[in-house]
Amino acid sequence: MQLEAPFDPHEESHDHHIVGSPSHETEGGRVLKHDDAFLIVSRLGEIQAAGRGEQGIYFRGTRYVSRLRVRFARRPSMLLCSSVLENNLLLAVDLSNPEMHLGDRLIPHGTIHLARRALLRDGAYYERVSLRNYTGGGVDFPLTIEFDADFADIFEVRGTPRLKRGERKDAVISATAVRLPYVGLDGVERSTEFTFSRRPERLSAHEATFEFSLDAMAELDFEWQIVFRPVEREQPRSVDFGAAAHSAHDALDRDQGDETRVFSSNGHFNRWLERSRADLRMLCTATEYGSYPYAGVPWFSTVFGRDGILTALQMLWVDARMAAGVLRFLGAHQALSLDADSDAEPGKIVHEMRQGEMAALREVPFGRYYGSIDSTPLYVMLAAAYYDVTGDLGLIREIWPALERAMTWLDQYGDQDGDGFVEYGRRSKDGLVQQGWKDSQDSVSHADGTLADGPIALCEVQGYAYAARLGMARLSAALGDDVRAAQCDRLARELQARFDAAFWCDELGLYALALDGKKQPCRVRSSNVGHCLYTKIALPSRAREIKARLLSDDLFSGWGVRTLATNERRYNPMSYHNGSVWPHDNAIIALGCSEYGGRELPLRVLESFYEAASFAEFQRLPELFCGFLRRPGQEPIRYPVACLPQAWAAASPFSFLHAVLGLHINARDKRVTLSRPQLPSFLESLEIRHLRVGKEHIDLRLVRYPEDVAVTVLQASGSVDLAVLKSTAS
Repeated sequence: MQLEAPFDPHEESHDHHIVGSPSHETEGGRVLKHDDAFLIVSRLGEIQAAGRGEQGIYFRGTRYVSRLRVRFARRPSMLLCSSVLENNLLLAVDLSNPEMHLGDRLIPHGTIHLARRALLRDGAYYERVSLRNYTGGGVDFPLTIEFDADFADIFEVRGTPRLKRGERKDAVISATAVRLPYVGLDGVERSTEFTFSRRPERLSAHEATFEFSLDAMAELDFEWQIVFRPVEREQPRSVDFGAAAHSAHDALDRDQGDETRVFSSNGHFNRWLERSRADLRMLCTATEYGSYPYAGVPWFSTVFGRDGILTALQMLWVDARMAAGVLRFLGAHQALSLDADSDAEPGKIVHEMRQGEMAALREVPFGRYYGSIDSTPLYVMLAAAYYDVTGDLGLIREIWPALERAMTWLDQYGDQDGDGFVEYGRRSKDGLVQQGWKDSQDSVSHADGTLADGPIALCEVQGYAYAARLGMARLSAALGDDVRAAQCDRLARELQARFDAAFWCDELGLYALALDGKKQPCRVRSSNVGHCLYTKIALPSRAREIKARLLSDDLFSGWGVRTLATNERRYNPMSYHNGSVWPHDNAIIALGCSEYGGRELPLRVLESFYEAASFAEFQRLPELFCGFLRRPGQEPIRYPVACLPQAWAAASPFSFLHAVLGLHINARDKRVTLSRPQLPSFLESLEIRHLRVGKEHIDLRLVRYPEDVAVTVLQASGSVDLAVLKSTAS
């Protein structure tokens, strides 16, 4: 994903970065999402999308509501309480009136209670408003709802200028409804319709004013609905707030039924896990192929190949259904031909898909864009990991053509110069310059700070290719093709040896960040090397030194591993990829250290991010935060335009737990292995309920003692075995 980079006015830039401004208010705001719609409102439940503020209600890349305010006698309400319920279904805002002079009467502040309850469901926003009079006598007062729709494309909101926009049409007004239409340059007519259950006394294109009369202690309810859609989209049936809320709760009950649940002795930790799980449910979008986790609100609430795969990998032990949806969806949208404009090559897995007006007009190249070097090997990795956990050969057979095409791409297109490494170079004139997970324009450099010329071979991508070949070997063997299995295994081992020879830097004690187009190593200390532990391409003889370097002061901030070490020329703790701290990056590093028997770093990052979450509202980890050194009593310094919530950040606590437990699931052998399990200092005990092992499941309880962790099987179905390894390997 693409954010900021230093701007050189003398160079052409295609960074597609997000322009930060003081008006950005995601943090501290309130977020709801359902399928392709999401909203960001203030604590008051209001939308005021001034400047480049991101508040609004969005659907498929377009902002359908840009203004939404409730006013007592045209004066702002006073905030009492504001929250999104723990399950992320309902926005709850409690307000009271300001002091109001109405005619010759003074109504003191705080005497009328206004409760707003709102949710998103099936392409509509539903709100129920409850008013109660605590003045001690009857009261008459006006209440005004202000609204508007600017139909801005999400790329406009994030700072991309447009020379020309579509046309706003005249509002269509009836007794209880207003429809605001817009015809885009793409020829699509979009509309937003505001409908009220009670007839306003005055209704215009942008305001509905009600005159209320309430006796002492009397209460009054009314509802309203906002429907947002392209006009050709089927008109949603009329649904009231209660029916929409009932539908949402029923869907939640069904979704929770088959997933693994984790409970601990620590209430704060439980709430962190529950909010993270709720965020992932909210970010997941129903598709014809299954559920797909959209990357993050607001900027990346759409399909991203890399994000979906890594999120599904992190959540595989908790809920494998997510991985199945991701595998099916990405297999169905795999590139089948060459297209330089979208950086597409046969077999390549999509990077990003957008549905807004600017994408349709190719004002931005991301309608269906394939410019990521790692999504394709990661796709094969996910398929193999899914099979390991579920034993579901049916799905593997279903997507087998996509897996074969992915491996062909790895050999024919991924390796541009035939040197055995996977590298990238942009074909699209408007595409991404950098195509790894750190895709800021300035994210790959040499030790002197100069940017690396392509084609670029990133260290972690070689690891993904290595793991993809080993994964394809396991899948081929499961399908009875031993010849192909042996070939994939051999190619993986050859890549591992070649990688170590070309990337290892004795002076760094780490693998190089990348090789540039001249095969010169980028001798830079970065977090990317931790991914080489995760994929196990790192030689065991290198692992101890790598783990120690990742915990050194120049890379470890106290909150987590930085993306770039403090002694590197391009280090900037406020940058997107050159010194910041990412939860998902640290989760992958923790899993990598665990693969080599290390528990120190996984425990450190679990404890650090647990403490970071304790500072955060709703205990929600952002996409990233700044990489400044941790100071006693001070929360992590926020990155101003980070997505919140964000899928792979929400999945990270489950990976941290996975790493400290040394958890491995083998569905073929019906076995769960805990290798040197440990619990952090803030957990006395932990229970894992309904841990799926293929079609079976097992319930576990872990208790921490001063020198050990005891593991008890509470219940198991079928013939699931548990192995607890107590090796003292470091």
